[in-house]
Amino acid sequence: MAATHAPATSPGVREPTRQAPARRRRVGVRAPWWFVVPAISIYLFIVVVPSANGALFSFTDWNGLRADWSFVGLDNFTSVFSDRTALDALVNTLTLAAAATVVQNVAGLLLALGVNSMVKSRYVLRVIFFAPVVLTPLVAGYVWSFLLSPNGVVNDALRAAGLGALAHDWLGDPDTALYAIVLEIVWQFSGYSMVIYLAGLQAIPAEVLEAATIDGAGPWSKFRRVVLPLLNGAVVINVMLCLIGGLKQFDQVMAMTGGGPGTATETISTAIYKSAFSLGDFPFSIALAVVMTVVIAVLAGVQFRLTQRRSS
Repeated sequence: MAATHAPATSPGVREPTRQAPARRRRVGVRAPWWFVVPAISIYLFIVVVPSANGALFSFTDWNGLRADWSFVGLDNFTSVFSDRTALDALVNTLTLAAAATVVQNVAGLLLALGVNSMVKSRYVLRVIFFAPVVLTPLVAGYVWSFLLSPNGVVNDALRAAGLGALAHDWLGDPDTALYAIVLEIVWQFSGYSMVIYLAGLQAIPAEVLEAATIDGAGPWSKFRRVVLPLLNGAVVINVMLCLIGGLKQFDQVMAMTGGGPGTATETISTAIYKSAFSLGDFPFSIALAVVMTVVIAVLAGVQFRLTQRRSS
């Protein structure tokens, strides 16, 4: 059987070389920069320009009505930091924001852990716990002011249970009024925090929890060393939202106490409203609003930096 040979090339003729296939270059699609111009323009017109105008008027004597005004320097801010009501409002705002942030996040996390279990009624419980969030804060505040009144449901329930000694004018006592408002805020918005924590819990891979169980980690150790670090993103979001919401609190305070008794529950937002629309002192109220903006920005920045450092 004759062996087959490859055809020989004639002398002087080069064998064609195989070219390597050209590499496909991935070219990222970049949208033209002017696509964002409409959004930036709307943001500048609605947010930045009014904020800048407000900051400008805080250095003037403009009364909100006349067209002419003059610069007064830092006089308005000096009045803010020398006014007893404004200082009380600042302290109350920080206290309310801190208390509501801590309690609401703890309650929301506990609720999320509960409804994330295999309880049969977990879907119904999620709806029940989230239901108060859909209420208007003003309506919720009026409902709680009725519940906590001297002859309200809470005191009637205490008397019916034989605990009449604990019945109290919760909103009329300067020592309890602010914390009663905190309780109402926690009741209404714990379900909101629960949903965010629940999303974080459901994003944790089951394999990670199983590995921790195989390694002998108990429930508390598993939560502290595995679950909580993986919830860092949800913690950052919840703390930020609770902190900002507490610092600009207005609706519940006006509905439940109106800032009283005295200045026991006065917040920066209610002080701004009263100074501008009740007393007509627009320069003072604008300066107080600028102070509130700076406080919120500083605290939010510090909180964000601390959580980012912890996650890294």
